[in-house]
Amino acid sequence: MLGILVALSASHLINDTLQALLPAIYPMLKANFGLTFTQIGMITLSYQLTASILQPVVGTYTDRNPKPYSLATGMAFLSLARSYEAILLSSVLIGMGSSIFHPEASRVAHMAAGDRHGFAQALFQVGGNLGTSLGPLLAALVIVPNGQRSILWFTLLALAGILLLSGVGAWYGGNLPRFRKRAGATAETAAAHPRVAFSICILLALVFSKYFYLVSLTNYYTFYLIQKFGVSIQGAQLRLFVFLFSVAAGTILGGPLGDRFGRKYVIWASILGVAPFSLVLPHVGLNAAVVLTVFIGVILASAFSAILVYAQELIPGRVGMIAGLFFGFAFGIGGIASAALGRLADMTSINFVFNVCAFLPLIGVITWFLPDIEGASQRARRLQRESSVSSPHADEA
Repeated sequence: MLGILVALSASHLINDTLQALLPAIYPMLKANFGLTFTQIGMITLSYQLTASILQPVVGTYTDRNPKPYSLATGMAFLSLARSYEAILLSSVLIGMGSSIFHPEASRVAHMAAGDRHGFAQALFQVGGNLGTSLGPLLAALVIVPNGQRSILWFTLLALAGILLLSGVGAWYGGNLPRFRKRAGATAETAAAHPRVAFSICILLALVFSKYFYLVSLTNYYTFYLIQKFGVSIQGAQLRLFVFLFSVAAGTILGGPLGDRFGRKYVIWASILGVAPFSLVLPHVGLNAAVVLTVFIGVILASAFSAILVYAQELIPGRVGMIAGLFFGFAFGIGGIASAALGRLADMTSINFVFNVCAFLPLIGVITWFLPDIEGASQRARRLQRESSVSSPHADEA
């Protein structure tokens, strides 16, 4: 099963690398097409809102009608735009691709996870976040020196993703009957938690906090560095890569830690733990800002896999629906945040945007109200099993 998880993570890397190329070249597009920050925000809104609307629909549909080979089709939507209107159309196509890819890929990760659902989702997510981090690096090294037309070379990555996901789809199709039987048995023995609606609302609020703040960095950090510190476009993209790579590095922590200690505590530490660093970030120099974004990236990244698996445990048997809901909501919030922050930047300044967004991680305090769905007794049994494995002669004492 680990091979399938690695293949999914690699395909997620390719998908999100291609997706990340668009925001990575925003400074180039702004200069070439004379765009405002509001128009930059609308580009992000167009592809993320498309993905937000479609992903819950795709996830709910594939819960009842799994489509193993639909994984590959999500890699095919990327085009080279030559006008602002064409950029918006390209953004919509990117959103369509993501809406197909994420719910089904998350379902396969759940299927291949065994009992380590947190680890499986974290491994799947780390590929996507690593791909997102590679976007600005590749833009700095390839697109900025060679121009916008060099984006065409990255269609080779899309082809590699299609081939990789076709193999994963074949495994998925072959194992689907066994997975359905296991999922049916789980549904018979597990029931949704009685505080589902309340808990889902809290989780969505936490996703709002995480992604609204994340977008302020992924979409506007380069402009912040250029305007406040006078760095070059290429230098800003390399520093954005440092932040996004730290996000990728931190992603793998949330799943295993949630499996070990409980997902509620990982969510709490990940969202609220960012606040001290986010509040200081707008008031420090260039080097200190880069260091702070590393801490922010590592801590903030561990939240999403823990949130997703927590929600899937709240509603057993609806993996696709939950994945579509949370991926879709995350994309939608990202799009709305990008448009809103772009408009705010035009009305005020990029520095003002970063000062306002610094307070968003404080929303993490509402994690307190999440029910402890694992329970102290379940964690105690797990820790007891682990200690018995590490001390095989304990019963002889």
